[in-house]
This record gives sequence, structure tokens and C-alpha cells, in this order.
Amino acid sequence: MSTGVIIALIVIVAAVLIVAAVLTLRARGPRHGGSLKRRFGPEYDRTVARHDGDTKAAERELTERVERHGSLRAKPLEPAERDRFETRWTAAQERFVDSPREAVAEADRLLSELAGARGYPDGGRYEEQLAALSVHHAHHVEGYRRVHHAAADGTHTADGAGTERLREAMVEARALFEKLMHQGRDTDHRDDRTTARKNHQPWALNRRHAKES
Repeated sequence: MSTGVIIALIVIVAAVLIVAAVLTLRARGPRHGGSLKRRFGPEYDRTVARHDGDTKAAERELTERVERHGSLRAKPLEPAERDRFETRWTAAQERFVDSPREAVAEADRLLSELAGARGYPDGGRYEEQLAALSVHHAHHVEGYRRVHHAAADGTHTADGAGTERLREAMVEARALFEKLMHQGRDTDHRDDRTTARKNHQPWALNRRHAKES
């Protein structure tokens, strides 16, 4: 085989490899965006809205979150520690009947402490902690955001609408609390326990129980 033929074959092979690489990159692009949307759900839409509809900017931010926090593995909770968190959350729920604002503030503290105990960034870095949580619990992180903002806002009106918003925030936050409490444990058993506990939350379903405060 002549040198010219060998060079021609090398050029052809190189061209084929380049074309294959380009096609692969093009194919990955849409799937990457789609995978982010599936992974982050409502958090994806919220991030796009915050970037004024700039999908690429939103996806860059979400990709950076995954790169920073995607490898995080939840630390186990000691049984006594788990019991303390459960007891405090139950007390916060009961307090909601008479003091919705104080109950929501306690829920905010509990989520911050629980996330820190599970190995997420410390609650003193709220934005970073929230970003990490959104990578692993994107469909439930909005509850934490709502109680945190409610706890930081001292201007809530003392009317039924204001109390109802606090109640909704508390209910959403409970979902993330459950996820953090049982992250890494057996899914079937976790779902059974979660359902059982939610069935014993009349305050979360009966809106008339909470006093306007």
C-alpha cells in the first residue's frame, strides 16, 4: 500500500471521527437540558423565571449545583437524634394552633439543623444549603424556602389569609422534613411511615384550628 493511500485513509478516518464527535455533542445537548428539567422539576421552572426566561443561564446554574453537590451522601442520624427532631417537629405542629408564626420559625430552624446534621452545608449558609438540597430534593425544597422567608418576614398580617399562607408553608416544609429524616432508608417502609404520620396531622387539614395571630 502506497504512502498516499495510507494518508488518504488516515484523513478519512479522522473525518469520520470528527463528524461522530459533533453528532454526539449535538445529541447530548437536548438530553442534558431535558435531564435537568426532569431532575429539578418545579425548581427548574423557578430558576428559568429568575433568569428572565434565559434557559441557558438557568441550566448553567443548575449544572453548577449538580457539580458542587451531586456527590453528597447523607450522613446517618443516631436514633436519639432522630427522636429529638421528631419530637421538636411535633411540638411545632401543636404550637401552630395558637402561634402560627412561632411554629413556622421553629420549622425553619429545624430544617436548617436537620439538613446540617445529614451532611448538607451548614444552615448559616442558607443559600448554599438550599442549593444543595435542591439537587437531592428538588420537588420538596420549596417548602423550606417558604418557611424561611416567612420566618424572616415580620410583617405578616394577622388575618385568615396570612395564617393560611403560613399553614401551607408548614405543610410543604413537612414533606422536606420527612425526606431528610428518612433519606437513605428503605423506601417502602419510609413511605408507609410518612403516610401514617400525615394521617395524624389534623391541624394541617382542618384550617379552622389555627388561630389568627
